[in-house]
Amino acid sequence: MDHTELDIRSAIPLSAYTTIGLGGNARYFVSCRTTDEVYEALSFAANRKLRVHVLGGGSNTIFADTGFDGLIVKIDLRGLSFVERGGAVHVRAGAGEEWDRLVQTCVDRKLVGIECLSGIPGLVGATPIQNVGAYGQEVGETIVHLKTLDQRTLDAVEFTGAECGFGYRMSRFKTEYAGKFVITEVEFRLLKETKPEVRYPELQKFIDSRRQNTSFPEGAVTPAEIRAAVIALRKQKSMVIDPADANTKSVGSFFMNPVLSPERLREVAEKWEQSGGKGVLPTFPARENVKLPAAWLVENAGYRKGYRKGGVGVSDNHSLVLVNRGGTARELLSLAAEIQEAVAARFGVQLEREPVIVA
Repeated sequence: MDHTELDIRSAIPLSAYTTIGLGGNARYFVSCRTTDEVYEALSFAANRKLRVHVLGGGSNTIFADTGFDGLIVKIDLRGLSFVERGGAVHVRAGAGEEWDRLVQTCVDRKLVGIECLSGIPGLVGATPIQNVGAYGQEVGETIVHLKTLDQRTLDAVEFTGAECGFGYRMSRFKTEYAGKFVITEVEFRLLKETKPEVRYPELQKFIDSRRQNTSFPEGAVTPAEIRAAVIALRKQKSMVIDPADANTKSVGSFFMNPVLSPERLREVAEKWEQSGGKGVLPTFPARENVKLPAAWLVENAGYRKGYRKGGVGVSDNHSLVLVNRGGTARELLSLAAEIQEAVAARFGVQLEREPVIVA
């Protein structure tokens, strides 16, 4: 196969391939629907000594205004299969499958394990990289196997879930393996005939209120009920992509919730009090440590919902979401840095960005 069969295109505007709608042109761009096409695309780049960026749904990616002087490999590998093993169902999904379509399909089959991850944009292949999580679930809890291509050797390499090094918004594909492997297929182990677990207080409270005010049946909560509640909560925060909602022109949560030791938390609380802050810091458990809500830190550093600066700003509905309102990537990253500095000055906490910045 030569590159003309691959339909490698030039000068493609990357803003059209991201949910935030920012970024200049790609020098080269190719959509790959099979593993063989991924192999050929990587070979094309290697032969020409081009930089490569692998792109999924673009829901967690910000491209520079100057674009990308290399090859963008858009992953469009499809395919879903379901195999029962004991009390579980192993689900294999091509990396180019839409994540929420997979969640919907699994919920329709009454499978348990990813229902709290409903409404999240993007593709299946991107979820292991940052161990996507929401409302008390993380995708790493259910991933048992990955298929990948080594970008350097072009060899097929497989990983077990245990080999991925999953942590809070983290995996080895975000650290030592960053940019080294292309994920082509993900296998999940989901439970059947199992009562789903609601771990997140906000979600439990929302489900309880809906049951009181609607005709939800009595008894155990179902995966479908959890999915409906999660999507409703996400829509309230403009966290479900909707062309009619300008606040969804974003990459979702821009900063990660800081994880602090009890000792470190005390230091932050002291700094909060010294700066005139009132009340106890809001926290939730993270094993032996605690998480501080990044949204609360952002708001109390002076960047409340609806804040605007130039062509970018903070979402009207969620202070952790930065929104493109006709601006540039430079403006957005400048605002993000300004927020980080303000949080560090008031709390002594350094917020970490969640999206991938590609320059």
